[in-house]
Amino acid sequence: MSALRIFGITTIGLFALVGVVGFMKKNKSARVAAAQEESQGTSLALQEAKIPAFAVEPITYDPPAVEKIVKESPKVVPIQEEVPYLEADRIGRLFTTGPSKLPFVETISYKSRVSWLEGRPAWIADYASYYATSRHFIARSLNGNRDYYTQKVSSGDMFNVFRKDKDIRFHLVVDLSQLKMWFYAYDADENTRFLLKTYKVGCGKPDPTSPSGSLTPLGSFTLGDKVAIYKPGVEGFFKEQKVEMIQIFGTRWLPYTGEQDETLALVKGFGIHGTPWVVEETTGKLVEQRDTIGIYDSSGCIRLLQEDIEELFAIVITKPTTVQVVRNLSEAKLPGTEWVDN
Repeated sequence: MSALRIFGITTIGLFALVGVVGFMKKNKSARVAAAQEESQGTSLALQEAKIPAFAVEPITYDPPAVEKIVKESPKVVPIQEEVPYLEADRIGRLFTTGPSKLPFVETISYKSRVSWLEGRPAWIADYASYYATSRHFIARSLNGNRDYYTQKVSSGDMFNVFRKDKDIRFHLVVDLSQLKMWFYAYDADENTRFLLKTYKVGCGKPDPTSPSGSLTPLGSFTLGDKVAIYKPGVEGFFKEQKVEMIQIFGTRWLPYTGEQDETLALVKGFGIHGTPWVVEETTGKLVEQRDTIGIYDSSGCIRLLQEDIEELFAIVITKPTTVQVVRNLSEAKLPGTEWVDN
């Protein structure tokens, strides 16, 4: 083979090698640029998400529970990973007469003779009226358990009431994507909010024509005073049919009375209530449908388990209460600043 031929083959090989190396470098640069762009996009998305400052502890969501509504109504988008939002359960601190009670309740020692009532002894109903605290609330504190009915009281017995010198209101946030409800107390004097508890809820069936993607309307609503307590055997009319009310509303009913924003949702007939009760085939007895929590199954109302709706009912019925329904908690507009527990 001639020297000229060898030189030509060598030259071609060198050019080929240079081309391969250049292509690999270019491909690597493209991948790095794409990774940087994706990273910047993720960072921007997190900034735009505006994760609220009150986020401190992780919560999780239940993918099966949201799969159906997301599939049928993409307006409700589930959280794809854990997002750090505050959760708490401080309800017991409303009712305890010990030092850990929350700062907007006070402990009363029962006396039959009081300065604000003349002519007769004071009963629990009188204390409830004077302190704008429900008898159910007082009964739970007095009994030290979830007994909302027994109101036997003797001189010196201790129980909690809301402080008269505080302007206390309540604020509920329902997150449709996570099927959870955040329950806040709001001290308007101090402009401070207290997260009392986070509940699991049931919401309205999927509805692609609704702005919420569900039969549950979005917006801010006021709870009305036409509340109701239902026990087995109590009948009424629902959708023009006579029914046992506990089979529709569970043991408690808290209706909306109007909207507080410009959503113009038709709030008549909507509210918060317990899970429906059904007749058990084997025993013939009424039992609570607890599996209707964590799913989209109602006609638009918010559902809570029996123990949860009775707890909520006892606390809120004597104070102004707002219900805010959002697609996701990050959209919520909360009053005041978060209380720091010392």
